[in-house]
Amino acid sequence: MAELLVAVLAAGRGSRFGGGKLDAPLAGKPLGLWALDAIASAGLEPGVIVVGPDVPGFAKAATGWQLVTNPDPDAGQCSSVALAAGAAAGRALLVVLADMPLVASDHLRCLAAAGGTAATRYPEGRTGVPACIAAEHVGQLVLLTGDRGAGPILSGLPNLTVIEADPDSLLDVDDAAGLDRVRAVLAAR
Repeated sequence: MAELLVAVLAAGRGSRFGGGKLDAPLAGKPLGLWALDAIASAGLEPGVIVVGPDVPGFAKAATGWQLVTNPDPDAGQCSSVALAAGAAAGRALLVVLADMPLVASDHLRCLAAAGGTAATRYPEGRTGVPACIAAEHVGQLVLLTGDRGAGPILSGLPNLTVIEADPDSLLDVDDAAGLDRVRAVLAAR
């Protein structure tokens, strides 16, 4: 997997959460650490964590990860994706969100092993992250702007592999209610 860079997006301010979202405790560890643990369980090498000017504690403590600072996270998620794409330097890019604590390591492994560009199918049918973008398409991500992420580019790529995921694994935490939903899923397991 040396030709793959894993990028965890963690630059958002968490304003709907009230700040400090990625360091919020979830079952004994910070919320953001869950994604890093899933990546490690998938057998993938640490890559970059794209952070904002206020670096979350989980990212500061992450061993083996390089921090890339997004100086203007308010410019939208695309600004973080573009920074991750710039760091990929000719490699494929696996993009994971730090606020998706239940992302499955098996799902990440499938995306990375797809042999091209692969994206996650959401229950409503759209494709998105986690996604693995083949090296020949990563350059398109450097030009992204706004808060829509890489979805529009992904859906227009030829030979896109779409991989289903357990809907619970796609829960992201935007606010306190989102964290409560994740806690309820964990309690039911």
